Amino acid sequence: MNTGTLSGKGWVVIPQELRERYHLKKGDKVHFIDYGAVMTIVPVSENPVDEAAGMLKGKTSLTRSLLKSRKEEARKAK
Repeated sequence: MNTGTLSGKGWVVIPQELRERYHLKKGDKVHFIDYGAVMTIVPVSENPVDEAAGMLKGKTSLTRSLLKSRKEEARKAK
């Protein structure tokens, strides 16, 4: 487990292993998210749309599947 220490000014050093894993460097921005009993630090994306592109890729296109399903439903309704 990676552990840091909070300074008197509220600063926390992110351990080197995690900075390297998440490609964090000096000047990068992070979000602090409070989930109640858990706090997370999430790197701010420069371009979230481009970075998210393709993350849900699978063998089947969800759009094609939906269109196919709609066509079959329309055919059955006739």
